[in-house]
Amino acid sequence: MKVVHRDLVPNGPGSVKMIPVDSEDLWFAYNLIATGDWVMARTVRKVLRETAGGRDAERVALKLEIKVEAIDYDKEGSVLRIRGKNTLENEHVKIGQFHTLELELQRPFVLRKKIWDSLALHVLRQASDPGASADLAVVLMQEGLANILLVGKSMTSTRSRIETSIPRKHGPAIAGYESALKKFFENVLQAFLKHVDFNVVRCAVIASPGFTKDQFHRHLMLEAERRQLRPIIENKSRIILVHTSSGYKHSLKEVLDAPNVMSMIKDTKAAQEVRALKDFFNMLSNDPARACYGPKHVEVAHERMAVQTLLITDDLFRNSDVITRQKYVGLVNSVKNSGGTAHIFSSMHVSGEQLAQLTGIAAILRFPLPDLEDIEM
Repeated sequence: MKVVHRDLVPNGPGSVKMIPVDSEDLWFAYNLIATGDWVMARTVRKVLRETAGGRDAERVALKLEIKVEAIDYDKEGSVLRIRGKNTLENEHVKIGQFHTLELELQRPFVLRKKIWDSLALHVLRQASDPGASADLAVVLMQEGLANILLVGKSMTSTRSRIETSIPRKHGPAIAGYESALKKFFENVLQAFLKHVDFNVVRCAVIASPGFTKDQFHRHLMLEAERRQLRPIIENKSRIILVHTSSGYKHSLKEVLDAPNVMSMIKDTKAAQEVRALKDFFNMLSNDPARACYGPKHVEVAHERMAVQTLLITDDLFRNSDVITRQKYVGLVNSVKNSGGTAHIFSSMHVSGEQLAQLTGIAAILRFPLPDLEDIEM
């Protein structure tokens, strides 16, 4: 995210002008913009004009500021839609009229808030920090199926899905099997070249059950030498092989658990989240009195100064109820002030999805609290 201008007071009012550069920036904007904020951007509106022959509709470009009432993020189309009432005097749109703004890549907008709380400032800092991006490219495959995924600082996106029908490997069909497999590997190679940019990603992982990953890796390296594909030849040490149980997206958590992958991305946000979640599950199975989840249990544990590590999803902060949002922001700040750590998980990441299944909030405790079990969730 490119921050063009900021004029704000921490825990007070202010505005920030920014330009979304990639699809992750729109996800950051989705997390930044809350109901009751004001967003100003250029937009297009259909306007009716009186003419001699009656009325004509034409599309007019204008600048509007709306007070936000609803926010909708379209992951596939990389568009953020914001609906609310116009607050700027304008000849085409009356004050108080409803309008939907679409925030798109490379188009500036201004966000104004009554209160820039610590969470909003944290999201803004992350969005505008180029060093915080630590993308990981993953080719999850099995015979006849490959998913190419990019794991960014706040979301996991599927860039390509390749499916090829491959005949069985015995009897007279074996010749057909070899050519179908070669064609499949060639399709995956083309998608790899298109979507994996080693200037952006730290490493690329090829993962599969069985030997598919090894066969594809061999094909990739032979073709790179034969065609002199410089990006692959120069970065072959950053291509890692990992065993997974399938080529489907749910196997991504096995990739993120692999020690050789973790060592490559160890200082990134995604890696810290994965590690924190792993520590929580280990504690839950080995010393359950020192792990808890659910808003009520975590709150009680924090009142007793027991929270060492707080795990919370960004979904909880998008609550349209301002008091609920402030409660969670206050909890994050309070845990940090008492010497604990807080990890805010993205609900668009595989680790955030896992945490969401546990109510979206969990904690590792400094000391055991066995009586928490008796408190109703």
